[in-house]
Amino acid sequence: MKDATVLIADDHPLFRAALKQAVGHSFAQQLILEAEDVTQLKNLVESNPQLELLFLDLHMPGNDGFTTLMMLQNHYPDLIVVMVSSDDDPEMIYQAIDFGAAGFIPKSADLNTIQQAIDVVLEGETWLPADLPPRVNKDEQTPQQKLAKQLSELTPQQYKVLSMIADGQLNKQIAYDLDIKETTVKKHVSAILLKLGVNNRTLAGLAFQQLTFK
Repeated sequence: MKDATVLIADDHPLFRAALKQAVGHSFAQQLILEAEDVTQLKNLVESNPQLELLFLDLHMPGNDGFTTLMMLQNHYPDLIVVMVSSDDDPEMIYQAIDFGAAGFIPKSADLNTIQQAIDVVLEGETWLPADLPPRVNKDEQTPQQKLAKQLSELTPQQYKVLSMIADGQLNKQIAYDLDIKETTVKKHVSAILLKLGVNNRTLAGLAFQQLTFK
């Protein structure tokens, strides 16, 4: 076993305690950080570059669908992210994997199962619940996989601009909020459109909104 820094991002103290116990059995020594919302999560990730493993509650405060997962994939591609949720809809679980999660742990999982999941993802493999139905057309690229690849090609700044476009902000507002020139925003928008393969900002915003729950 090795040492590690782990972040548990979940607003339920009891489940955080269960994850902490499982992590304690998987590493010789560990620094376990905790976040109750997305703002805390972002601050802790930014201030702990040694962070290796992150457990992300799908429905934690401040998160909308897979937006936080995809932000982490874009900004911190080496970080292992495991989704956790009381929602175990098979389609949603597979979407989480398509958007870059290394695994998906139902909150109904027992301690041994959580430990097994941790061991699997640390080996670079994907962990899914044993009772998950097999995927139909598993060899075909899904729209989520295609979008994840496109979003991963954006720079972190371009990703921020795209998220703001999806929120309906104009170039002038984006420039003000990010403290950059409007001409710089326009350059970012042009690059975003090219990488997403769309020809206007409305379509770019709609593409980003595929990460959210309808």
